[in-house]
Amino acid sequence: MTDAVPGLRLTVKDAIATITIDHPAKRNAMTAGMYTDLPPLLAELRDDTRVRVAVLTGAGDTFCSGADISALDDITGENDLPTAAEEAVAAFPKPVIAAIRGHCYGGACQLAAACDLRIAADDARFAITPAKLGIVYPVSALARLVHLAGPATVKQLVYSADPIDADHALRTGLCDEVVPVERLRDRVDALARTFAGRSQFTLRATKDIIDRISSGTLTDDVVHGWFTQMRTSGDLDEGVAAFLERRAPDFRWNG
Repeated sequence: MTDAVPGLRLTVKDAIATITIDHPAKRNAMTAGMYTDLPPLLAELRDDTRVRVAVLTGAGDTFCSGADISALDDITGENDLPTAAEEAVAAFPKPVIAAIRGHCYGGACQLAAACDLRIAADDARFAITPAKLGIVYPVSALARLVHLAGPATVKQLVYSADPIDADHALRTGLCDEVVPVERLRDRVDALARTFAGRSQFTLRATKDIIDRISSGTLTDDVVHGWFTQMRTSGDLDEGVAAFLERRAPDFRWNG
């Protein structure tokens, strides 16, 4: 990968789609074009029946340093590109894992918080930096970060704009697991393969229900709808049959 044309690089292998933030000259800072490209890319993967899990990561030795400050007016204008990208990640119906090493600063925390899981290398550093610029961090991102790490931790991060290390992030809930940097790729790949091999009906229903619980939008009709589909999805019959026959299940539901 080169920095001649900063962008999002997509690879799909064994039901796992990997989206790589590729702008190494600026520590993988997100340009307006990269923010704009993320929602349609996720829409494409949403409809791709080959894809069961998505991984968001950065090129080289860092995840992302946030928005490209040299183009901040274009990025945070009327369309608020970072929030649109964040909401697209959060709304993606399949599991999304953030694989984080090096810098996860500013708008990168916004993207990471929208993922289902955040697996960090032990060299990762997290910072929320709007107080260095005099801007207000997006409300949707603050809400997600408060849900993950609590109000006091988020206030400390925003007030200071100073980075914390991976172990500190793990203690506060900002990330879910920390592994040695040389094991990050293998650990994320193992998790993604595990998720891809499970019932996609179960994963899809669980993600929708948990997200609705978190946002206070879960209704009886939604729950009833998922339990009704459970009886007709085919995955329940296959899972029970596989258990009784002592074999690996071959789940076919794909949404």
